[in-house]
Amino acid sequence: MELPKFLLGDNTDFPEDIFIIHLDYPRFIINLKDDEVEFIEEAEDLDEAELNAEMEGLVVLANEFYDREMERYEKE
Repeated sequence: MELPKFLLGDNTDFPEDIFIIHLDYPRFIINLKDDEVEFIEEAEDLDEAELNAEMEGLVVLANEFYDREMERYEKE
């Protein structure tokens, strides 16, 4: 099975939160409400500086994914 790079998630227990799940390496969940990141797995082959640089780009991509998904929902 081929999985998408990002998934959009929500939960009624957290009605103000919007979660984006990143399924490629490094796997993580970001809460777009406050940009808090929870890693699903440790990034073992990246040092802290590399991980920070990688995460900056992935957070931008996660926000772009969310914006694109919302535009698609609004068109329906």
